[in-house]
Amino acid sequence: MTQTKPKIIPTTLDEKYSSTLSYLEKLYLDDERPWVVAFSGGKDSTLVLQLVYETVNSLQAKGCAALKPVYVLSSDTRVESPNVAKYVRDTLNAIDANAQAGGLPFHVQLVEPTAAESFWGKMIGRGYPPPTRHFRWCTSYMKIKPSRRAIESIAHVHGSVILLLGTRLDESSDRKKRMLAISENESQLNPHHEIPNALVAKPVANWTTDEVWEYLYTFNPPPWGKSHDEMLALYRQANSNECPVVLDLSTPSCGGSRFGCWTCTVVKEDKSMQGFLLHETRLEPLYQFRNWLKEMRENESYRSPVRRNNQVGLGPFKPDARKMLLKKLLETERKTGFELISDAELAYIQQQWISDFDYSNQSVSELVKPFGREVPALESLMPVAVSIEKDIIEKLAIENDLPSELLESLLQLGREAEGDMGRWGAKAELERKVGEFITKATTQINQAIPQVMESNS
Repeated sequence: MTQTKPKIIPTTLDEKYSSTLSYLEKLYLDDERPWVVAFSGGKDSTLVLQLVYETVNSLQAKGCAALKPVYVLSSDTRVESPNVAKYVRDTLNAIDANAQAGGLPFHVQLVEPTAAESFWGKMIGRGYPPPTRHFRWCTSYMKIKPSRRAIESIAHVHGSVILLLGTRLDESSDRKKRMLAISENESQLNPHHEIPNALVAKPVANWTTDEVWEYLYTFNPPPWGKSHDEMLALYRQANSNECPVVLDLSTPSCGGSRFGCWTCTVVKEDKSMQGFLLHETRLEPLYQFRNWLKEMRENESYRSPVRRNNQVGLGPFKPDARKMLLKKLLETERKTGFELISDAELAYIQQQWISDFDYSNQSVSELVKPFGREVPALESLMPVAVSIEKDIIEKLAIENDLPSELLESLLQLGREAEGDMGRWGAKAELERKVGEFITKATTQINQAIPQVMESNS
């Protein structure tokens, strides 16, 4: 029986550095599969990216004619702490500029969730409660899906990819157990268990935390020119680890002492944000909003007593609660000067509210106007009745105890159907639409709640 030769693991940083570069060079030249480097801006992913950059730089200097593409993939949830998000974007821009100037095959890609997958789309639009340890919906929608789409798109073009991650045995005992349980081939690659046509390489698996820091301090600035000093300052401020590029639910979530989303309610306290506040007071309203959000989550009166599947139980946020959330967010946006919600998210929220309860089709537009924001193409969704005097509509609304917006919408429906009632099925279609409007109105009235959680000034 043939015995497997044990691996010789380098013991000093110089040995580990040389060994890792040799491994990367051989792996790069082994085949034509492009590489995808998962970059979060934290220490481990920065180490991997810098080693890869040095490898490709070296091969170019040696006259290697066919340099295959390397995709630098980073994820922006749009609720990252603004100082961390800015650092990541600035670093990606520096990498892109340096690679283009030097003719290196690096392609930078920043992925984001769609409006429907976003934090505000889910919570304000559909009424999801803020995430908990037992209902951590944010990771799947905001990180896993966007990253997977990008990798699968690259694999579709090239047939297969090699994904390079900064996971290390030294990170935690649980991570070490998971990593050692995965079988690898001779090139130290293993298939990704969720992404087809993707192999995973972990080139810094045996590096210790001290070695990572020593390398980053020693080889500073990196080949792309932007100093590591800003990243090191962020770590000193937060006294924490980075939030990794998440590709599956086994990856630790953002939270605790990690750089994570400023909206994170999974943890009891956001210690990294507390550290940032000592250096950047403009982040204070974000911290207050996050704490308010956590308190709101615990108040069951803001939740529908019926779930979306019509079963009895705590369901989504009620309409007035969602409106309160949006207003509070826009107030926070004004205080900080950061754009906290995109136009696309506002449009998606309005679309979702129309589906759930907003028979007037104008709620989001009316809420955002005082804050100098507009909802794209919203005005064309449902024109109001212009041929009927508003005082007549308001009088009828008061007499019948109905919202005036409902009467305007019903009148508009009748106007649109006029002249078309001879068509087969037109009457039934109109009755269905009228019924939908009335149902939305009834839902909104029944679920109305007092505005007891006022904005913090």
